[in-house]
Amino acid sequence: MRGAQRRGQVVVVTGATGGVGRAAARAFGARGDTVALLARGEYALERAAEEIREAGGQALPLVVDVADAEAVDAAAGRIEEELGPIDVWVNAAFSTVFAPVAEIRPEELRRATEVTYFGFVHGTQAALRRMTPRDRGTIVQVGSALAERSVPLQAVYCGAKHAIQGFTESLRCELLHDRSGVRVTMVQMPGLNTPQFSWVLTRLPRHPRPVAPVYQPEVAARAVLYAADHPQRRMYWVGGSTVATLLGQKLAPGLLDRYLARTGYDGQQTDRPVDPSRPVNLWKPADDTAPDDYGAHGVFDDESHARSVQFWISRHRGPLALAAAATGAAAGALAGALRRRTGC
Repeated sequence: MRGAQRRGQVVVVTGATGGVGRAAARAFGARGDTVALLARGEYALERAAEEIREAGGQALPLVVDVADAEAVDAAAGRIEEELGPIDVWVNAAFSTVFAPVAEIRPEELRRATEVTYFGFVHGTQAALRRMTPRDRGTIVQVGSALAERSVPLQAVYCGAKHAIQGFTESLRCELLHDRSGVRVTMVQMPGLNTPQFSWVLTRLPRHPRPVAPVYQPEVAARAVLYAADHPQRRMYWVGGSTVATLLGQKLAPGLLDRYLARTGYDGQQTDRPVDPSRPVNLWKPADDTAPDDYGAHGVFDDESHARSVQFWISRHRGPLALAAAATGAAAGALAGALRRRTGC
């Protein structure tokens, strides 16, 4: 049944060695899926594959730079040859630059866009080439609240995420036009405790950090799995901060501009100076050799939330709406009975 939870699927996850990709790959494996892992870092890929096998799933780690369209398509072909038809494709890979716009070099902007935006495009097209003839399959785009509301110092990332959203909306319309059984959905994420803040190229004076409140990558992973199982909805929002940001953008974008101008610089930096010896993963992977496996979590465990009440409500909005309606009807009936009894 379309949209129902299934097990034993073939799932592809890009950016599978760190952050959301790592957590999502592990979660798919833990429920018995076979997971193909696409990323650049060979050492971390092997560690991620071991986690999936230990969790009870099967894993196929593939060293792939998602900026290379031919390499992505070749990986998709190999996955189907070795594992079978791809059921779910999750695009999560990205790279970026933390810096004011005037300080971003053209080659850095190009490279980050090739990985983040074109990486999603290449993954989506590789999936479509295989899913469309079968008339089934699901593509999950790991998005961000910053796909709809940009912040200072992240123009590279925000621009790519905006582009991904525009690309995905066009694709969704085409699939609807074709009455296709292939589904595409997007999950807009809040600030997450991922390793990116320890390896992103930065020109900030202090160590970069996610916009608070911060959530653990497992929160994002659960949302990705739910979206994969229920792709009829065009978009999912994760975290109360995501909802507040996107509603604020719709209602008072100018006011939000001013607020972010005041708070967006300090709010995206810790009190610690940037370590000049820190790795940078824009041009080459930071987790290619031992012992550099950063895993799913970043360095903000102490303040990160392991649950999202908002996403739970979002998942159960149908039953909650029925419960609210029933409660309202019961309250109305009780009020009517009291009015009749008292003659008011």
